[in-house]
Amino acid sequence: MIVVLIVVFFGLMFLAIPVGHVLVAASVAAILSSEALPLMIVIQQMFQQTQSFPMLALPFFILAGSLMMSGALGRSMIEFATILVQRYRGGLASTSVVGSAVFGGVSGSAVADATAIGGMLIPWQKQSGYPAAYCAANNAAASTIAILIPPSIPMILYSLVSDVSVSALFFAGVVPGLMLTAAFVAVNNVSARLRGFPLSKVPFEWDRFRTLLLKALPALAMPVFILVFLRFGIATPTEVSVLAVFYSLGAGLLIYRDLTWARVYGAIVSAGVATGVVMLVIMSSAVIGWIMTYVQAPQVFATWALETLKSPWLIIVAMNLIMLVAGMFIDLPAAILLLGPIFVPLAKVIGLDLTQLGMIMVLNLAIGLYTPPVGTTLFISASIARTGIIRTAKELAPFYLAALIILALYSYIPALTLK
Repeated sequence: MIVVLIVVFFGLMFLAIPVGHVLVAASVAAILSSEALPLMIVIQQMFQQTQSFPMLALPFFILAGSLMMSGALGRSMIEFATILVQRYRGGLASTSVVGSAVFGGVSGSAVADATAIGGMLIPWQKQSGYPAAYCAANNAAASTIAILIPPSIPMILYSLVSDVSVSALFFAGVVPGLMLTAAFVAVNNVSARLRGFPLSKVPFEWDRFRTLLLKALPALAMPVFILVFLRFGIATPTEVSVLAVFYSLGAGLLIYRDLTWARVYGAIVSAGVATGVVMLVIMSSAVIGWIMTYVQAPQVFATWALETLKSPWLIIVAMNLIMLVAGMFIDLPAAILLLGPIFVPLAKVIGLDLTQLGMIMVLNLAIGLYTPPVGTTLFISASIARTGIIRTAKELAPFYLAALIILALYSYIPALTLK
C-alpha cells in the first residue's frame, strides 16, 4: 500500500499536477491496492479534518491580511521600511527585508508577501542599480520572514498535527523572525560593501520618519495586538482572527479612509480562493496521514531512527535533511501536514520540545520556498524581476548560509524557543 502511495505521489508530482489533487489521487490508489480498506475512508477522513474550530482562524487571518495590504496602509509600511534602512549600505535591498517583517505581522503568507513587496520594490531597486537577479533573490528569501512573525498560517497548520497551542507557536515565532530579519539585513550590508552596490544619498529626516511611523502604526500594532490577546487569554486564536478582520476594516474605514466596497469584495474573493487551496491540501493530506497511521509508518520510522542513528543530535540532523529536501519539492502546507505526524512521535521519544520542532519545521520549509526546483517565492520574485531562475539561485547563496545558521541554532539551543 505504501509503495503504491509513494509511486503515484511522486509520479504525479513529476507531471506538475497540483499537490492537493496529487494527495487525493495517491491516497485513493493506495486504498484501492488494499482489499482490507473501503474507499469510503477517503471521504470520511477528508470531511473529518474540516471539523475543527481552530481551523476557522485560517480564512479570517488571510482576509485580515488581504484587507490591510490592499490599501494605503501597504504603501505606508513600505515607505516606513524604506526610510528606516535606506541610508545604510545595502539599504535599498534591506527595505524588502524590513518590509517583509512588517508585512509578516499582517499577512502570515510568504507568497502574498513576495508578490506585494516584490511588485513594489524590485523595479525600484533595479532602477537604482541593483542586479535584477540579486533583487529577486533578496525578495524571495526575505518574504519567508512573513511565516515566522505572527500571525502565521503554517504555524496554525502545525498546531493541527501536533496539538501544540497556536498561542505558544505564535510567541515562539517572534525571535526567529527577528533573527532572520537581522541576518538578511547583514547579508545585504556585506554584499553591498563587497560588490559596490549603490548607496542612497537621501538624507534622513526625523519629521518624515515620525509621519511615516504614525501612518504605519496600525500595521506595526497588529502582531502586538494578537500576542497580547493570546498571552492574557482575552480571546482564542479563532476569536483573535475575527477581531483582526474588524481591526483591518476599522483601520481602512476610520484611519486611512480608503476602504471601498470594491476593496472589500476583492479581499473576500482573494481570501476565499487562498483558503480553498489550503483546505484542499489539508483535507487530502488527512487521508495520507490516516494511511500512514494505519500501517504504523511513524512508529516504524521512529524505531529505525533510534536503532540506526541512536544519538538525538544525529536524529535531529536527519530530520532537518529530510525537511530541507521535502521543502524543495512539496508545497509548505502539504509538507507540514505530511511530515508532522511522522516527526512529532519521534520528537517525543528523543525529548525534543514540540514547540521547538515547530520552529525547526517552519524554518526548514521556509528555505524550501526559495530553493529550486519548486521554490514558490523564488519563481514569483524571478518573474517580477524578469530574470532567470538559475541566476537568482546563485545570488541566494549568502541567504541560504544565514538561514541555515539560524536553523542550526534553533535545532540545538532549546532556550531560544520562547513560549
